[in-house]
Amino acid sequence: MNNHLYVPPGSVVGVLGSGQLGRMFTLAARRMGYRVHTFSPDEDTPTGQVADVEVVASYDDLDAVRRFAGETRVVTFEFENVPAPTAAAAAERAPVRPEGSVLHTTQQRIREKAFLRANGLPHVPYLEVRSFGELRAALAELGTPAVLKSAAFGYDGKGQAKIASADEAESAWREVGSAECVLEAFVDFEREISVVAARSADGSCVTYAPSDNTHARHILDVSVSPSTISERLHRESAEIARAVLEKLGVAGVLCTEFFVTRDGRLLINELAPRPHNSGHLTIDACLTSQFEQQLRAVCGLPLGAVDMLRPAAMANLLGDQWENGEPNWARACAIPGVKLHLYGKLEARRGRKMGHLTALGETPEAARELVLEARHALLER
Repeated sequence: MNNHLYVPPGSVVGVLGSGQLGRMFTLAARRMGYRVHTFSPDEDTPTGQVADVEVVASYDDLDAVRRFAGETRVVTFEFENVPAPTAAAAAERAPVRPEGSVLHTTQQRIREKAFLRANGLPHVPYLEVRSFGELRAALAELGTPAVLKSAAFGYDGKGQAKIASADEAESAWREVGSAECVLEAFVDFEREISVVAARSADGSCVTYAPSDNTHARHILDVSVSPSTISERLHRESAEIARAVLEKLGVAGVLCTEFFVTRDGRLLINELAPRPHNSGHLTIDACLTSQFEQQLRAVCGLPLGAVDMLRPAAMANLLGDQWENGEPNWARACAIPGVKLHLYGKLEARRGRKMGHLTALGETPEAARELVLEARHALLER
């Protein structure tokens, strides 16, 4: 084992960010004997509720970031919009894994797509757009329909607009904030899948089985694994996910989201350099969850086995579930094979991710039906 990369149990791991991904990472880390410190501008957060130490400070307070990192053996992050200067300041005091360069590439769509193109990775055709005039020219070249996406700070459908005809260009430009964007050709895809993969600091890699993903209001709704795509696409998606990890030099977990075209091709839609919503089912369905895998990767431990115990499905629980009162937790938990995960968020709001349900089944479809049954049961009064 490379002692330079190894961070043993009992050490302090720092997490930049304090949402549900950090919470599930912290639970995995504490089970393996690590201490966790979290850093964010908020208090009583999903991560802070289970961490050893919750540091509340602005990401722009670089002195506070340095002090925070100085109390740790390694720093990781739980969302990709951590400012680059924050990651750089942390790196002055402790290793940051994945490195800030990975954040720099993946937190901005133009840089991310340029990375994909430069490395010959399959991606959706696109053009860079920095003005309304460039948008009109790009539409003339790519045609319609097309999708306009802001270059920065877009997730869960935010910062993007579909353009069905050139007449909609001006309203779309205003909708995404009249800022630096990418215009993507519209893909008439057969389905969306994702592959969560991990790479250790020594270069070893593992990939989880692909998940079939469905969305509602541009937010992930249900994930089912393993995907029912062909064996060829299973292999190709894993190969591409590994290539992304290696070319980016990731030490940690990264999710590659794909469109599967109707003629059987894979096109990368987005990269997420962290555990992913579609990988939450690995907590209950796999020998090693994506969160334990992140810990192993950033601490220089051997990566864990990714075998699935049974097919599984995950359904998100949004704040909408609370609109008519407290959900019926007992009814959902009474269904065999269903697991409840709540994130400790203090206020339920429409569209806010509050938790998820996981169901295991004999087949992927059986798991999907079970998790949807359980989510429906939450609304029974």
